[in-house]
Amino acid sequence: MNRIDLAGQHAVITGGAQGLGFAMARRMVASGAKVTLWDMDGPLLEKATAELGSHARGVSVDVTDWNAVEAAAAETEAGGGPITTVVNSAGIAGPAAPLDGYDVATWKKIVDVNLHGTFHVCRAIVPGMKARNYGRIVNIASIAGKEGNPNASAYSASKAGVIGLTKSLGKELASYDIAVNCITPATAETRILEQLTPEFIEYMRSRIPRGRFLEVEEAASMVAWLVSKENSFTTAAVFDLSGGRATY
Repeated sequence: MNRIDLAGQHAVITGGAQGLGFAMARRMVASGAKVTLWDMDGPLLEKATAELGSHARGVSVDVTDWNAVEAAAAETEAGGGPITTVVNSAGIAGPAAPLDGYDVATWKKIVDVNLHGTFHVCRAIVPGMKARNYGRIVNIASIAGKEGNPNASAYSASKAGVIGLTKSLGKELASYDIAVNCITPATAETRILEQLTPEFIEYMRSRIPRGRFLEVEEAASMVAWLVSKENSFTTAAVFDLSGGRATY
């Protein structure tokens, strides 16, 4: 593992108690950063912070609740200092179903977590980054946001929205030393697969030319560079992690 220098950085990682978010937190701590995990799952949050050690704290927060996110940002900075880095990893997939039969409440929940949650976190933390003229933001989108997956219209649409948000915010902040980028991973073997049928999971695997799912450590490696000071020029960009699936 290459050690990327993240000394002195304070990262907020949403959905950080498990899956991609936890792997990214582990990689950042190994690179010298301190991290604050934001997650709704209290027991998992406690376990994750204990595993990461003294460089990690946890804050229980629902990213769909703007007031809760605003309060979490204030609590995080009071306990750990200015937030220099954000990874928006909190997300849900929802069930696989055709659009004309998709449950309306479930559609709204998926968009609320994946897209509105990302907006809430950026909205709460960007003002401080602008005031200090420094920040690194990585939003976790998906290959589904670029290509669309059948029977996953809500997830695909929400992740396409994350890509659009990233490009817009990156351009807004381009005159600052703030980089805003996103990654578009193919399916990774995380708990998000529990929401999908075996048939849909196999369909997803069959679309990846490498013939396997993404490993969470591979995503963490890419994000570690994206949140480093070395990433001083690239912003409003989309980084592919699809194992060859993406056609653009």
